[in-house]
Amino acid sequence: MKNAGSYVLSLLLNSRILLVTLLAIGAAVTVCLPGAVSGQERRSAAANTSANAAEVARGKYLVENVAMCGQCHSPRDSSGTVDRSRWLEGSAVPWMPSQSQPNWPLLAPRIGGTPPASDAEMVKLLTTGVWTNGEPLRFPMMPFRMSEADARAVVAYLKTPSAWK
Repeated sequence: MKNAGSYVLSLLLNSRILLVTLLAIGAAVTVCLPGAVSGQERRSAAANTSANAAEVARGKYLVENVAMCGQCHSPRDSSGTVDRSRWLEGSAVPWMPSQSQPNWPLLAPRIGGTPPASDAEMVKLLTTGVWTNGEPLRFPMMPFRMSEADARAVVAYLKTPSAWK
């Protein structure tokens, strides 16, 4: 019986040591792991920020120098110059067709800040020339056939007002 008691006492002590060891390991993981994960998240966020900055810069180039979106989608001042203080807010279409067209749009919608469709729909518009209703775009809007990467870059730029300066 004395051996059985010693055995039980030894087992209890070992169980307590095991329990304390497991609790210490759990505490160490709880304290150390978030720091390691947040470090990984910080590195990942920094990589995403620089990738996003490059994408926004590409979008700026495409919007301002290739597609020239601001020519129709931004109001003009009294001298007819595009008003950068209201960049991409939407505007009256500055041109009329040479021959009467009943379907000619009179307004170019706001596309800056919060574009008029979801990101996926805007990418579809810029890659296929088809609007959310399944209809092709109406002139004077060009039926772009951008690559998907270029279309995503344009959408990233349109949603980043700080890049418009």
